[in-house]
Amino acid sequence: MDVRGTTVRSDAGLFGYERALTRCGLGPVAGVDEAGRGACAGPLVVAAVILHPGRTRRLARLNDSKLLTERVREEVYADVLASAAAVATVVVPAADIDQIGVHVANIMGMRRAVARLGVSPGYVLTDGFAVEGFGVESLAVIKGDRAVGCIAAASVVAKVTRDRIMRCLHEQYAEYDFAQHKGYVTAAHTAALARYGPCAEHRLSYVNVAAQAGLAGKTRLLRLEERVAMTSLRGATESA
Repeated sequence: MDVRGTTVRSDAGLFGYERALTRCGLGPVAGVDEAGRGACAGPLVVAAVILHPGRTRRLARLNDSKLLTERVREEVYADVLASAAAVATVVVPAADIDQIGVHVANIMGMRRAVARLGVSPGYVLTDGFAVEGFGVESLAVIKGDRAVGCIAAASVVAKVTRDRIMRCLHEQYAEYDFAQHKGYVTAAHTAALARYGPCAEHRLSYVNVAAQAGLAGKTRLLRLEERVAMTSLRGATESA
């Protein structure tokens, strides 16, 4: 990959992009990724991470969060927090996803996460697709969570943060077993949806949830409208 005249070799390792961009005077480099995009319940969590170039030795196990076991992911999460120059997370509730759509929510979350970093990045790397509006140049890297250290770190932070949220939601909505499937569409989750209908943490704009909302009665169909109204009211209050 060519970055401002500098070639990032395929064997450059997980931190090759950061090193190349820093040599070009474009550091510090932030990586951004999200967790929960494909779930039908719970929030979308977006993380942005700037790794400290002198503290990457302890990140030998860093990888795409989906390739790590839960135990290792928690350990790597702690390593990332200890090794990072800056970390920021944004939690987008299900109600907001219903209102604006998951892709728009994801992009907005990425911009907000980068803006919240305690260190201003000189460049931003995203996983898979291009995003504008960071205030600095950015680049999309295909399978970036497996190829770029700061994106992999962001994927771990986002995943661990979201999993912890879903375990907390399990205590409130134990019948859905969020602690196990984390809001993704599994057979057990689908069965719980069919039996109990959606709860307040389900994304009613998702087809499978909307179908069960219809089966559960008209009162559940009103929840999306109520969510939109509450979100609009909250936005008006914040901008006042």
